[in-house]
Amino acid sequence: MSRAIPPGSRQAAARPGRSAPLSRSEADIASLTYRDAGVDIDAGDALVRRIAPLARATARAGTIGGIGGFGALFDPKAAGFKDPVLVATTDGVGTKLKLAIEMGRHATVGIDLVAMCVNDLVVQGAEPLFFLDYFATGRLSVEETATVIGGIAEACREAGCALVGGETAELPGLYATGDYDLAGFAVGAAERGALLPAPDVGAGDVVLGLASSGVHSNGFSLVRRIVAAGGLGWHASAPFAPGQTLGEALLTPTRIYVRSLLAVHRAGLIKAAAHITGGGLVGNLPRVLPAGTVAALDAAAWTPPPVFGWLARTGGVAPEEMLRVFNCGIGMAVVVAAEKAEAARQRLEAEGERVVAIGRIEPGTGEASVAIAPPPGWFG
Repeated sequence: MSRAIPPGSRQAAARPGRSAPLSRSEADIASLTYRDAGVDIDAGDALVRRIAPLARATARAGTIGGIGGFGALFDPKAAGFKDPVLVATTDGVGTKLKLAIEMGRHATVGIDLVAMCVNDLVVQGAEPLFFLDYFATGRLSVEETATVIGGIAEACREAGCALVGGETAELPGLYATGDYDLAGFAVGAAERGALLPAPDVGAGDVVLGLASSGVHSNGFSLVRRIVAAGGLGWHASAPFAPGQTLGEALLTPTRIYVRSLLAVHRAGLIKAAAHITGGGLVGNLPRVLPAGTVAALDAAAWTPPPVFGWLARTGGVAPEEMLRVFNCGIGMAVVVAAEKAEAARQRLEAEGERVVAIGRIEPGTGEASVAIAPPPGWFG
């Protein structure tokens, strides 16, 4: 590790094999430090000290040790599993990060990061066990980074998983100063016989929709393009959310569905679930349906939150494209047997979800698909 020489104290040094002292430029090069190259090890160490209590606060049954080692250990048996199958996911936040950076508001994108990963775990019947993050930036700001990781820790507590470690990478020259990127990695487990989707998903089953909290974390490249075309700044009043700026409203974090879905799954009330991310209902629901079925959805059963109508009108986005890009108000779709639909709805509502029956599974041909047509004026 290089050590900096205080200004004015540099002394000429001889290089091996020659008696002449180094030139001034050669001496400057010889005394460069990692900090001179744009990487501040002290800031990294300060960040670890800052976030260690946040990570400790997420500890759960099965966690072994703490952050700071070369790897993280977890004991599924101590977490209560007898014959577990491990399930792993990874995801990011996408260009929603640009909005957070431009707004200078970093407290919620960590929630988005965890939500995108753990929601993908729970639809496979898995309980999230632990989470790791990767934070890369051009120049490390301890305060800003700690705020982001604080959001990650908050979301891990909500999802019931432990934040067991991560990586902070300071990469000058790769990221501009002020920019950063996030990636998340979650591991969960399910008992071998409790994985989703169940093998008996089929015609006659009911599809329940769980309300989203807004745009969540998909489609923000289009969102940012629409905002630019509309001529509004992030700090302008949000046309669809009184009392909030446009940036604040769009930064509303992704809803975490883990506790509610685990509750209905453990009660034996669901057959399948689909996390509605990029691709919308038409792209994600077929992923959990068997071939030869079609999810016939009734778009008149729910009204998209106002943000989607504003995006469609401002950007001139066709209804079909809205459905293909955004969740349009349904963040999670749950497939249940018809005779269990009411019990599942009541249990989900007791867990804090807003639930609506949005369709049925019907016989189809070929690959699984979704049939949905938005009613006239749905985005009006």
